[in-house]
Amino acid sequence: MVSGAISLLVSIGLLSGMLYLMQPSMVFFPSRDLSSTPSQWGLAYEDVTIDTADGIKLHGWFVPHQNSNEVLLFLHGNGGNISHRGESLRIFKRLGLNVLIIDYRGYGQSEGTPSEDGLYEDARSAWRYLAETRAYRAEQIILFGRSIGGAVAAKLVTEQQPAKVILESTFSSARDMASSLMPLLSKIVLLRYSFDSISHIGQLQAPLLMLHSPDDEIIPFELGEKLYQAANQPKQFVKLKGDHNYGFIQSQPDYERALAKFLRD
Repeated sequence: MVSGAISLLVSIGLLSGMLYLMQPSMVFFPSRDLSSTPSQWGLAYEDVTIDTADGIKLHGWFVPHQNSNEVLLFLHGNGGNISHRGESLRIFKRLGLNVLIIDYRGYGQSEGTPSEDGLYEDARSAWRYLAETRAYRAEQIILFGRSIGGAVAAKLVTEQQPAKVILESTFSSARDMASSLMPLLSKIVLLRYSFDSISHIGQLQAPLLMLHSPDDEIIPFELGEKLYQAANQPKQFVKLKGDHNYGFIQSQPDYERALAKFLRD
């Protein structure tokens, strides 16, 4: 019995260690190749290079709108790169906004390797670029975070107070994600990432719009609801239709109407 218990503990330790080492590849799915550019989507744009405080050069696009003095900072999900966000950029252009979209470190043409603290610094640097280089005031900046980008946006509001925040298909914390997706393993594996949005969102004092689909097969709907419940008023929650990656398209035109109403109000 003793030898059996020792073998079990050793096996659990090895499994935990293996999963700990594998977590970066389970969380971040960057793509280096840019498959297209905004010009191929009918959008004028500027290539942007942003220097982070820790010496990384980030690549992004600034998509201008001549009749707007507001800008949306677009923080994308954990897969692909900015060249896979064409439909969203078209939507925000139709909604009358300038847009800055960046690739996190390790994604697209940005230098470095992705990490939780690295993504937070990337968002911080993008905000600083808008404020210092583009001369936008905080009350002119709208934050948009999709999926893991929602967690990055939630962290940023602990340091900055934007005009409005839109969080789409996101979650309350990495711990909640692990508990939901791997109930048993999450109890024995040391998590490398926290992405603790639920402890950050309470510092947001600006209007919040959250969107999530009950059919989301990647991020459980109830984790989006949990994050929403922790946020301050004023806030709105809109149910999408469809899956995680394409729910915003499958929910058209209601999706775009909800965004337009939130931005207008």
